[in-house]
Amino acid sequence: MSPILSTRDLRVTFPTPAGKVLAVRGVNLDVERGEVVGIVGESGSGKSVSFLSIMGLLPPTALITGSATLDGTELIGADVKTIRSVRGKRMSMIFQDPLSALNPVHRIGDQIVEMILAHQVMSKQQASERAVELLDLVGLPQPAVRAKQYPHEFSGGMRQRVMIAMAIANEPDVLIADEPTTALDVTVQAQILDVLMEVKSRLNTAVVFITHDLGVIARIADRVEVMYAGMTVERAQVNDMFASPGHPYTRGLMASLPQVGRQRLQPIVGSPPNMIAPPSGCAFRPRCSEATDECESAPMTLVRVGKTETACIRAQELGVSA
Repeated sequence: MSPILSTRDLRVTFPTPAGKVLAVRGVNLDVERGEVVGIVGESGSGKSVSFLSIMGLLPPTALITGSATLDGTELIGADVKTIRSVRGKRMSMIFQDPLSALNPVHRIGDQIVEMILAHQVMSKQQASERAVELLDLVGLPQPAVRAKQYPHEFSGGMRQRVMIAMAIANEPDVLIADEPTTALDVTVQAQILDVLMEVKSRLNTAVVFITHDLGVIARIADRVEVMYAGMTVERAQVNDMFASPGHPYTRGLMASLPQVGRQRLQPIVGSPPNMIAPPSGCAFRPRCSEATDECESAPMTLVRVGKTETACIRAQELGVSA
């Protein structure tokens, strides 16, 4: 089966007064229908920018090269008509901050109706009824009443449910969730994840879940892509990655997680690199306790080691199990 979403050598560069920011540096990714792919990494690793570029939501000053196809349709460099026919219909995005993503002066129901009518031929009455059905699907109580209310009348978790309802209004093939649970408490976070998994099961939608929270990834993802400095440094099935991470950066992320019985967290020393002038060789080298002189010139190319694909040239000798 061919992937529903595929990128090849995706690169995004932003011009600034200080120089060109190399935000994304050659990302290759395949997403199959019905699977959940977790995209993990620190802030600034290129996670969100990669998918904003695919959605056509970056400013015109951004230089985007490479390829991104949705079921065979090329999106990079596509005309406005093509992008608009895809965005919101075949591919939707749930944003991190629903309060800023929702229009504060329009009722919730009207905003969902607008999304539906932009891509489907039906009456406004039918679209209004569909909006109420969607609010009910994502678990909002009294959906008919809620549809007539404004965003400020909703809690953070409820607004995020509205964003999910809008994103699935046209039953997309791919749903991109950009850290949708970051600002929510643990209980509401679990509810939102349950809603996403229910939607994925009902519609057979592929879900790309962007986050820095490995706990969320462990719960919902089938496969994981770890990003650092605008590149993928590790790729694996979720169970394989947690059992035997291949890259020191991935191991550092896991070591920084709170665990029962661990008195002190183990942070990753240093800071992410300056993407105007990223380090030569392995970009993680300045922060890596396992780095050698060879890492200074080593290409950041994914190589299969055991059950994972990793960009670390020392993965085998560092004890990644086969």
